[in-house]
Amino acid sequence: MLIKQAAPGDCREFEVTPEAAYLGRRRLLKGSLAAAATLAMPSAWAADRYPKVTPAAAPGWFDDKLKDARWESEVVKGEAITPFGDATQYNNFYEFGPDKGDPAQHASMLETEPWSVTVDGAVKQPGRYSLEDLIRPHGLQERIYRLRCVEAWSMVIPWLGVPLSDVIKRLEPTSAAKYVRFETLVRPEQMPGMKSRFSLIAWPYVEGLRMDEAMHPLTLMAVGMYGRVLPNQNGAPLRLVVPWKYGFKSIKSIVRISFVEEQPSTTWESMAPDEYGFFANVNPQVSHPRWSQARERRLPGSLFAPNVRETQMFNGYAEQVASLYADLDLRKYY
Repeated sequence: MLIKQAAPGDCREFEVTPEAAYLGRRRLLKGSLAAAATLAMPSAWAADRYPKVTPAAAPGWFDDKLKDARWESEVVKGEAITPFGDATQYNNFYEFGPDKGDPAQHASMLETEPWSVTVDGAVKQPGRYSLEDLIRPHGLQERIYRLRCVEAWSMVIPWLGVPLSDVIKRLEPTSAAKYVRFETLVRPEQMPGMKSRFSLIAWPYVEGLRMDEAMHPLTLMAVGMYGRVLPNQNGAPLRLVVPWKYGFKSIKSIVRISFVEEQPSTTWESMAPDEYGFFANVNPQVSHPRWSQARERRLPGSLFAPNVRETQMFNGYAEQVASLYADLDLRKYY
């Protein structure tokens, strides 16, 4: 169930606060500017553990929508929210480099305003939309989701965004649209990983969903996380979040949405089809060719306390999404 609460403000308590305190403090703030100013002070522990993360300046439309956002009433049952520092310092975003710390180091170079998204293909409302126009008719919702990487690590992240289905309904795809194809920005001068001679990716990064997956209520177009605007290294200013699939399906920094009749050729599937399938549903019963998917390492953790747990089918969302694949052999269509 979703409940409406006041905006939490641009504060940094998420770097160290467990989920219970995070939610309780958010409710207690009730828009108090004085409280927000106090909470904006970063802790010494967080400053020592992580390089400083400078919060991005939120555009005016985001701040206006934040006031009326709908906040999750509960976190993922029995699981703690990943600290903000971990979620923003340990990322895969190859446009900025291959190492987990490269996105946080280089993503500040990316200019995200103005931002536009091209909509094309089998759709009645094609065009080039500013991000504000694309999101404006919809209220922001918080969704606290598990994020499971194909590399067998995971997090729990409170996203802010709008259901993709709401956006799709406005764009009015035709009956010919069977899939939705997404494309990431190509801007090598601001994304140094794209210029690396070691990169094997044919840019732009491309992902796709079957139409019923795109229309599912869990699928989110995120513009924020942890009660603030989305950081560049996490896919600003617009990314997809599909919580029952491996993280590489949740494409970042989206600049094109295409409605197509044929299954799109996606980046990782094209590069290594025996390792990364189009569907990429989290499935502990189907191993990656080079490692098991039966267990995962939940961040944060350490060498002596790795925080390893059993992976759940569909990342714990089987009750909501298993029916989408009732007639599909998930070992073949992985």
